[in-house]
Amino acid sequence: MLRAYYQLAKPGIIRGNILSATAGFLLAAQGHINFATLLATLVGLALIIGAACVVNNCYDRDIDTHMARTNKRSLVTGEISLASALWYAIILLILGIAILATWTNIVTLLVGLAGFIAYVVIYTPAKRLTVHSTLLGSISGAMPIVGGYTAVTGSLDMAAFLLFAIMTVWQMPHFYGIALYRLKDYTTAKLPVLPVVKGAAHTRLQIIGYIMLFILACAGLTIFGYAGYSYLIIMLVLGAAWLRLALRPIASIPDGSQKWGKQVFLFSLISLTTFCILVSVTTYLP
Repeated sequence: MLRAYYQLAKPGIIRGNILSATAGFLLAAQGHINFATLLATLVGLALIIGAACVVNNCYDRDIDTHMARTNKRSLVTGEISLASALWYAIILLILGIAILATWTNIVTLLVGLAGFIAYVVIYTPAKRLTVHSTLLGSISGAMPIVGGYTAVTGSLDMAAFLLFAIMTVWQMPHFYGIALYRLKDYTTAKLPVLPVVKGAAHTRLQIIGYIMLFILACAGLTIFGYAGYSYLIIMLVLGAAWLRLALRPIASIPDGSQKWGKQVFLFSLISLTTFCILVSVTTYLP
């Protein structure tokens, strides 16, 4: 039962967001790390993200029955009741708010709550209604890195905006890659994601465009003096490799769009991990 509650909060999503939040915190800290504040920031954001994911699972339980990767979730099987799940989300949210309010600052708390609202109130219902839900969902996904940054600075500045922009445009090819890879599931569930509505070829063009924006946004950290040239060179090379992968015609890949989408998705994880590591240690790089 405990494992079911753990999985209900989507730990994979939490881990990815905590990675980006850590990067934002360490970039702002510039080598002067308050580990107590770092811990409070990560735990508080993780709890709020977990709460949002639980609410999302509650709302999507009917859709989840139609998708192979989600039809064994605890709300679908009945292992956890809807009422229990909602109370679980409320407890996680209250704990997250309390921790951020007590040990960080008001800006970080507001950023965390903005991410929660964007995910639960905007993205979750929008995914059933519009092809633009992916872009709307990227707002919430970009908040943790900003929250990590503001936990140190207590304010929003150009660096916070650039971090938000980087994470927003990174998510688009990441999730479009997933949508192509899992196209059968999304089609069965009748969700209007881009590949279902516009097709694989159009999705590929969107992916290429967003990867280009990702490269430009990453360069912005160096242009505005927040990261050094070692970071810039590595991210340009990595971005170019990701773009080269996306530029390959889908028809040239065995198994077509599914395998192509999976490759784009997997490379997005490499890009994010590398970016977060470089941002975390940029103080020590030339």
